[in-house]
Amino acid sequence: MNSVILQLATPYVRTLLVFFAFVALLRGHNNPGGGFIGGLLAALAIVFNSFAFDWRQVQSKLRIKPEGYVALGLILVLLSFIPSLLYSHILMKGVWISIPMGVLGELELGSPLLFDTGVFMAVIGVTLMFFFTLTNPK
Repeated sequence: MNSVILQLATPYVRTLLVFFAFVALLRGHNNPGGGFIGGLLAALAIVFNSFAFDWRQVQSKLRIKPEGYVALGLILVLLSFIPSLLYSHILMKGVWISIPMGVLGELELGSPLLFDTGVFMAVIGVTLMFFFTLTNPK
């Protein structure tokens, strides 16, 4: 598409989509949302970019190819199993650690966030693979 208005608006819309993708990811390990919807929003930011510009140009500028996102996501999901096994819990039971942040209080990180991050990455990869397959006129 050759819309100048869309090309000018794309960086702002992409920034908003990525911001809300991370909000959904971080909110989701304790509430509804999480990796799946966050991954869809992040992939939509890239897809929206290809609406304004040529999809080949967008695909060539990706630092990580879609297959890399899927592989990284699956590795993170598998890594999220390890904390529960190390503490002799049942598989995939949530394990949290607290990191003191001084005046800010404590930051609690848990294995569900690692799992959600893996799903986030895998969904980005699968969505981009699906989109680029549909747009490739081979």
